[in-house]
Amino acid sequence: MSWRRYCATGEDTNVAGEEFALVLRPGDVILLSGQLGAGKTTFAQGVARGLGVVERVTSPTFTMVREHECLNDRGISKLHHADVYRVGSLDEVVDLALGELVEESAVALVEWGEIASSVFGLEVMNVDFSIDENEGRALEVTGALTNGRNSELDAWTEQ
Repeated sequence: MSWRRYCATGEDTNVAGEEFALVLRPGDVILLSGQLGAGKTTFAQGVARGLGVVERVTSPTFTMVREHECLNDRGISKLHHADVYRVGSLDEVVDLALGELVEESAVALVEWGEIASSVFGLEVMNVDFSIDENEGRALEVTGALTNGRNSELDAWTEQ
């Protein structure tokens, strides 16, 4: 099963991320996929805001992984934001120890997640971004972690 949401602007993509945070639970891994400029970091910034991150969230393209403290009542105390765009092989992804980011009280967002998907196995949520001819974004959510979250994801698509 999949859920889709259309975002006409970058601000819409940011808001979609903020509202997507309501779907998340401690220990979740979310893989963000899509072409360069599709809105992955903008979405991640919204998720961070929705989880109560107060500091500025930027793309971790050069640092690969950034950790942010979260302030919320949902049991999520950390956001691990990774970007594996510059990784050359699966071995390099393994060397980053991304699998160890998954903690009981944390959420991991991985940009260019298709590169790292085999590290996490099936227990992930995928958010795929595509750009249309009007520069809008279509976001599609799939993955094993969506099981049991139909009502939250239905609400997210209806925003």
